[in-house]
Amino acid sequence: MGAGGYVEDRRFTRRRLFAVAVAAAGLPALLPARAAAAPAAGDLERQVKAAFLYRFGGFVEWPTGTFARADSPLVIGCDGDDGLAGVLARTVAGRTIGGRVVQAVRLGRDGPAAHIVFVGGGNKPAARERLDGCRHRAVLTVSDDGDVHGMGSVINFLVVDARVRFEVSLAAAGAAGLQISARMLSAAYRVQPGGAA
Repeated sequence: MGAGGYVEDRRFTRRRLFAVAVAAAGLPALLPARAAAAPAAGDLERQVKAAFLYRFGGFVEWPTGTFARADSPLVIGCDGDDGLAGVLARTVAGRTIGGRVVQAVRLGRDGPAAHIVFVGGGNKPAARERLDGCRHRAVLTVSDDGDVHGMGSVINFLVVDARVRFEVSLAAAGAAGLQISARMLSAAYRVQPGGAA
C-alpha cells in the first residue's frame, strides 16, 4: 500500500475510533457534521468529554430553587482546560436540556455561577480552591484527575481501554444535594458509595 493509502487508512481508523467512543458513551446525536474530519487524539478526548458534560445535565436532578426562573439557562463552567472549554462551547451551542438553554462559560476567579463545573487537574491548588468554593452547593462538579476526584468532585473522567469513562461519588453528590439518575449510574465505570462527605 502506498503512503497515500496509509494516510487515508489512518484517517478512517480515527473516524471509526471517534464514532465508536461516542456511540459507546450513548452520545450519537452529538456527532457534528464535521466529525468526519478525523480529530487528533487530544481533540477526540475533549470532544467525548464535552459530549459527556452536556449529557450529564439530563441525568441530574438539582434541588428546588437552584434555578432562579423556569427559563433560567443551565450553565456549564470550565476551569483549568481552555481547550476543553472551546470544544464544550461548540458542543452545546443551540442545545437545550429539559427546556433550558445550555450555556458554556470559562470560569475565572470571579466567574459566573454554574450548575455543572469541570475542574481540570493541571493546577492542584487552583483545583482545590474551585472545589472548596463548590462544596455543599448544588453544583455537579466534574474532574479528570484521580487526585482532584479525591478532593470531592462528584464525577471523574478516566480512560479505560482507550475509552473515556466516568466514575461517580454518591457521597459528593449527596453533599451537593444532587440526585443522579439510575440510568447514569448504570453507565458509570465505577460508583463510590454514599456516606459522610
